Amino acid sequence: MKTAEKQGIFKEKNRIFTENLDSCKGLKVYNEKLVKHKGREFRSWNPYRSKLAAAILNGLNIEIKSNSKILYLGAATGTTVSHISDIVKDGSVYSVESSPVAVKKLIELSEKRKNIIPILGDANHPDRYSFLVPVVDLIYQDISQRNQAGIFISNIARYLKRSSNSILMVKARSIDVALKPNKAYNLVCSELENSGLKIKDKIDLKPYEKDHAAVIISN
Repeated sequence: MKTAEKQGIFKEKNRIFTENLDSCKGLKVYNEKLVKHKGREFRSWNPYRSKLAAAILNGLNIEIKSNSKILYLGAATGTTVSHISDIVKDGSVYSVESSPVAVKKLIELSEKRKNIIPILGDANHPDRYSFLVPVVDLIYQDISQRNQAGIFISNIARYLKRSSNSILMVKARSIDVALKPNKAYNLVCSELENSGLKIKDKIDLKPYEKDHAAVIISN
């Protein structure tokens, strides 16, 4: 296996892995494959289950340090959260999710992965979880709502450290079902730029996800 530069991610041909936390050795999160290599244990990261994995396989190159603080908006049941937890083993993943059912699974995950902080909350109202979330190094958002760009902008203004990067997963159909995906992505990018953010890259997630793109910004 070869370590991907600056990402804490391991590659073997066209597959990617994260190294399982010491406290979670032998444990799976979503029935992923575990691989042992030179006394270490790695978890296969499925790009069909994680948009971040899809973006990485399609060329995403963003630095996530092992002590980073990450704000994850739209954490769901924790598939991608768990892999970020592996990467930021000395940091924290503040995981905001509006579904009580999904948060229950996040809580169970956090009992084994102490760097995951599950938060039942609405990302439309970033001030409501300010008592739990500090200024962070990166914001990752995967929320399928029409106003997803506005949610991203308001959370960046409230929580993101200056001169930092963030990742927005754009679902074109949630923006406007009548628009072609590229036009929907460009609409979101324009809104982000009009708020003062800089677009660093835009990555289509095909063939892993249809009508989705990762937009990488800096503030």
